[in-house]
Amino acid sequence: MTDQDEDALPISKTRRKKAMEELQSLGEELVALPTDRVKKIALPDDLRDAVLTAQRMPRHDEARRRQLQFIGRLMRGSDAEPIRAAIAEARGESAEQTARLHLLEKLRDDILADEKALHQIASQYPSADLQHLRALRRSALKEQEQNKPPKSFRALFQYLKTLGNTPADDEQFVDSPAEDEQS
Repeated sequence: MTDQDEDALPISKTRRKKAMEELQSLGEELVALPTDRVKKIALPDDLRDAVLTAQRMPRHDEARRRQLQFIGRLMRGSDAEPIRAAIAEARGESAEQTARLHLLEKLRDDILADEKALHQIASQYPSADLQHLRALRRSALKEQEQNKPPKSFRALFQYLKTLGNTPADDEQFVDSPAEDEQS
């Protein structure tokens, strides 16, 4: 049997049912996301309204179960791949976002290892508050010395996240300390 023959055959009922169940479970994942995240995802208006309605319903309610089935039915008419990608990104599962977080962790470690990294941040991000970064660095180093919980260590990471880095900026920045050492 050739590929053309297989394409000509109708899809089996079992396969269709499995595809519908997958779309319904994807819809359940959409409903589980925070409302503000759902509003940011590019969805057809009727699907977005159905998801927001389901979010307001009690969890163990028959009406919610029917609403989830309705969401699954609406999803049959839309492309599921962008929705899957948006859900993965919202969960932090995208490779790009994971790479960005790793670069931010490296940047934080560089700051803790050498205060000169703060000057590089200042040159690349003029809006960065160097005084605040220095205070976070001192506190984080003090926490490490005294074996205290890493409150400032985490706060430093969160501040670096807010600088508005893009993955390309991070890669450029992380590579720059090695260039300075070679000169």
